[in-house]
Amino acid sequence: MGGTVVAVEDEERNGERLHCLVTGASGYVGGRLVPELLRAGHRVRCLARSPGKLRDHPWAPDVETVRGDVTDAASLAGAMRGVDVAYYLVHALTTGSGFEDTDRRAARNFAEQAHAAGVRRIVYLGGLTPEGVPERSLSPHLRSRAEVGRIFLDSPVPATVLRAAVVIGSGSASFEMLRYLTERLPVMVTPSWVQTRTQPIAVRDVLRYLVGSAGMPPDVDRAFDVGGPDVLTYEEMMRRYAEVAGLRRRLIVRVPVLTPRLSSHWVGLVTPVPAAIARPLTESLRHEVVCREHDIARYVPDPPGCPLPFDEALAQALRKVRDAQVDTRWSSAAVPGAPSDPLPTDPDWAGGSLYRDERSLPVDASRASLWKVVEGIGGENGWYSFPLAWAVRGWLDRLVGGVGLHRGRRDAAHLRVGDSLDFWRVEEIEPGHLLRLRAEMRLPGLAWLEMYAETDPAGRTRYRQRALFHPRGLLGHAYWWSVSPFHAVVFGGMARNIAR
Repeated sequence: MGGTVVAVEDEERNGERLHCLVTGASGYVGGRLVPELLRAGHRVRCLARSPGKLRDHPWAPDVETVRGDVTDAASLAGAMRGVDVAYYLVHALTTGSGFEDTDRRAARNFAEQAHAAGVRRIVYLGGLTPEGVPERSLSPHLRSRAEVGRIFLDSPVPATVLRAAVVIGSGSASFEMLRYLTERLPVMVTPSWVQTRTQPIAVRDVLRYLVGSAGMPPDVDRAFDVGGPDVLTYEEMMRRYAEVAGLRRRLIVRVPVLTPRLSSHWVGLVTPVPAAIARPLTESLRHEVVCREHDIARYVPDPPGCPLPFDEALAQALRKVRDAQVDTRWSSAAVPGAPSDPLPTDPDWAGGSLYRDERSLPVDASRASLWKVVEGIGGENGWYSFPLAWAVRGWLDRLVGGVGLHRGRRDAAHLRVGDSLDFWRVEEIEPGHLLRLRAEMRLPGLAWLEMYAETDPAGRTRYRQRALFHPRGLLGHAYWWSVSPFHAVVFGGMARNIAR
């Protein structure tokens, strides 16, 4: 009888409409989790440093968005108020110094404020760690993921820590790395880590486990390994990708000299994933990461056909890419260290220098036609002027550790605030009128590119363009004056071609 009562209580709890806080909603997993929680009937509040980045998502009108940061206890306290389940989907995916301290401080803040607010559960998506390997021998990123999970499990708030290895889905960094390595290199010289076994999981299953974790009983406070049904080496994953994508069989030659650091630069040159992000991905493949249990199914049962087999996960991801239905990408999250303030619209430029390159041209077409061209800029469509100059600037950025031009666009025709666009990010968009991009390339200062579709007093369509640069120190001023002679060709040519 007692077991029946518990089962009924669990069933009622699973059907309850919970209030969920989602951090990292502008990122790859967070941006996909929000609509899944809404479909499950839950209320959602999103915590974001820049709430404007979420406004163009289809689900934005259905959620509450609050400004805050996981490193700021005061903003967390307000965001946690009235919340039942708090999702922690924030990672410092960089190789910069101090990221482990930042991760640690943020996790402790989150756990403390969740406890103070009476949150019933914390749900965290971390990394799958290898069995029998001392934590000190792990890559810094896997070590930090493990520590964050431990902080949540040691807190008074019941926690669900999901540990996943390679996540396969349209737009994920792991999928993009696998995709471009396989498609661009019919013959590959590969490092020894391609022989390391791993257990990939479809992003669809990750989201299913994340949503289901919200309704776990209060006495569940533990980590769960989550993975798909296939255990594969990276070499096998590349061969199977080629088969699913209809490519010729790839020739793979293994060499022992490519360390994860060297591999990350190689990946950065061949794929859209920059070396700074490729490095933690390749470092995580040094050790075998295979699930040791599948206990999650006791609380979040797997429907027939799930978890999704690797080949089917690949096929679904490829269909999404080919149909231009990629909801979020790995580059959806802002590049760490990229500035969020000030804005080029600030009056008097907040007391500093601001260089401008401004151009305006009449257009013999409607504003709607002009806007279509403006919104289509970047990615495979290019930048409408001097392709070689843009390509060289992209390669130079990659050489100094920047993102380069390879990130492309999420959608070939439409943009939204927060989208990455090659080495820019959409900072503001007013459909039919304004597109403002903020540079995320390595620069000695802050840079923006603004494009306007306007109507002049005579009723004629006009294109207006502004390139803005706020220099940092003497190097910033020197940089502007060294590149300004090329502006007539690059920015002038862009304006003329857009108008044409």
